[in-house]
Amino acid sequence: MTHFILNRLLQSVALLIGVLILVFFMIRLTGDPTSLMVSRQASVEEVERIREELGFDRPPWVQLVDYLSDVLRGDLGTSLSLDQPNLALLMERLPATFELAIGALLIAIVIGVPLGIVSGMYQNTIVDYLARFTALIGQTVPNFWLAMIFIVVFGVRLRWFPTFGRDGFRSIILPAFALSLLAMGQFVRVARSAVLEARRSNYVRTAHAKGLNPAHVTIRHITPNALIPLISVIGIQFTYMLGGSIYIETIFSWPGLGRLLNDAIQNSDFPLVQAITIFIAIFAISVNLLTDILYGITDPRIRQQ
Repeated sequence: MTHFILNRLLQSVALLIGVLILVFFMIRLTGDPTSLMVSRQASVEEVERIREELGFDRPPWVQLVDYLSDVLRGDLGTSLSLDQPNLALLMERLPATFELAIGALLIAIVIGVPLGIVSGMYQNTIVDYLARFTALIGQTVPNFWLAMIFIVVFGVRLRWFPTFGRDGFRSIILPAFALSLLAMGQFVRVARSAVLEARRSNYVRTAHAKGLNPAHVTIRHITPNALIPLISVIGIQFTYMLGGSIYIETIFSWPGLGRLLNDAIQNSDFPLVQAITIFIAIFAISVNLLTDILYGITDPRIRQQ
C-alpha cells in the first residue's frame, strides 16, 4: 500500500508541474500578455513600462522559473481590476463555491446512486426506464438551460425559492440542483452498470445457490461491490462542480469562484484568470490523488496493478 501511495503521489507532483508549465505557455501562445492587461488606447511607452514592471521583457526561461517559484510560495499575483492579491480573492470566494458544490454532490448522490442501484436490480421495469431517462436528461440537456427553467418555474411563477444571491438555505436549492444534474446522470448510469455486472458474477450466483435471502444478497454482496466504481466518478464530478460552475454561479448571481472567473474574463483581468485556473488545477489533482488512494484501499486489485 505504501508503494501504491508513493507512486500516485509522484505522478500527481509530475502532473502538477506539467499543468503549471502548460498554463504558463498557453497564456503566451496568444501573444504578448501585456496586451491583455492594457487598454487599446495605451501608448507604446506605457505598454513598454508595464511589460518591464511585470517582467515580460526577460527571457522566457527566467519568467518560467520565477513563475514556478511564486506559485510554490503561494504568490498568485495581483488582480488588475480589483487591485487585491489573487489568493485573498480566491479564499474569499472559495467557501461559497464549496457550499454550492457540496450541496450539488449530496443531491446527486442521494438521488442518483439509489436510483441506479434499484434500476440495476429491476432491469427493464418502469423504475429502470425512469432511471435511464433521468440519466439521459442529466447527461444531454445543458444544465444552464435547466437552471433558467428552474428560475422561471420555481422562482418566478411558484415563488418557492430565491432566484439569485447567497442568502440562507433556500437560496442554494435551485443552483445546487441545477449543478447536480450531470453528476446525477453519471451516478445513475455507473451504479446501474455496476449492479448488472455484480448480479452476473460468480459470488452472487453462489450466494443465491446457498439459499440466502435475496434482500440479504443485495445489501451484503451486490451493493458494496457496485459502489466501488462510484468512488472515482464522485471525485471527478466534485472537481467538475468546483471548476465548471461558472454558468450556474453567473445565472444565480452566486458569489463563488465561477462568477469571479466570469468577471475576470469580462474585465480582461489576465493575472486573476491565470490564478483561478492554477487553483482549480491544483485542487483537481489533489482530489484525484485522494480518490486514487481511497479507491486503492477499497479495491485491493488496484494496488496490485
